Amino acid sequence: MRYRPLGNTGLTVSAVGLGGVALSIPTTRPDQATAIKVVHHAIDQGVTFIDTADSYSQGEADMGHNERLFRAALAQLPADVRTRVVVATKGGHMRPGGGWIPNGRPEYLRRQCEASLRNLGVERLDLLQHHRPDPDVPIADSIGAYARLREEGKVRFIGVSEYSVAQLDEAQSVTAIASTQNQYSLAHRQPERDGTLAATEARGLAFIPWSPLGGTGQHRAGDLARRHPAVARLAAHHGVSPQRLVLAWLLAKGPQVLVIVGSSRAATIEDSAGAADLELDAGDIARIDAAPA
Repeated sequence: MRYRPLGNTGLTVSAVGLGGVALSIPTTRPDQATAIKVVHHAIDQGVTFIDTADSYSQGEADMGHNERLFRAALAQLPADVRTRVVVATKGGHMRPGGGWIPNGRPEYLRRQCEASLRNLGVERLDLLQHHRPDPDVPIADSIGAYARLREEGKVRFIGVSEYSVAQLDEAQSVTAIASTQNQYSLAHRQPERDGTLAATEARGLAFIPWSPLGGTGQHRAGDLARRHPAVARLAAHHGVSPQRLVLAWLLAKGPQVLVIVGSSRAATIEDSAGAADLELDAGDIARIDAAPA
């Protein structure tokens, strides 16, 4: 595993992190023992960055499932191992009927923060990310709520997710921002075109692609190979899986990039962790860049 700065926080984390969504949503959720095994195996591979959210659950009645799962998994580890792991969580979504509805009202974000502290069993959250802007609430109000929580010692660092550069400007006018988490993959290249990828590097923020393999929740190596035959051929040339190649390509997009990969099986997170050690040359990157979305 290789390690990179978590933006301007002064923290260093694994270049490949574990995303928790696949361990909690209905379509991919394993049993608790299997899920804990995945978390422990990721940490055995050198993963020290975990991304969760209180909304990673089956629905409203199950909110906090993923955070509580990580609490249980981390509690089983020795203290010196546990303290090396940085846990990033998110707030700003409701899950009525299993849907995903933004709610950026300050009072709701505060309640979510308090719930996340309880779910994770900590006194302060390492990184609290605003899950996405709420079109009905000014960004200054939502981020202002997070700033107040940090002033109270309940949050160490603040991040955002699915923010445009203009929205990031608004957030940074309120308080210091450490990271941006936006969708980015071979199938979704918007951050290259809208300036968010470049903006994070210029501003010293971490850029965290979500759904880096173009799926939702699980590795989809077969899908990658079918959608991108040239990528599959290049992966075979390097003797690696297509997903490992694509994750290495994302990491090559800038020193600020940290990839988080969802997995519900130990074997897949092991394969993904190997992306941190896969060196791609300029020709490799150009060939992957040329792959159609």
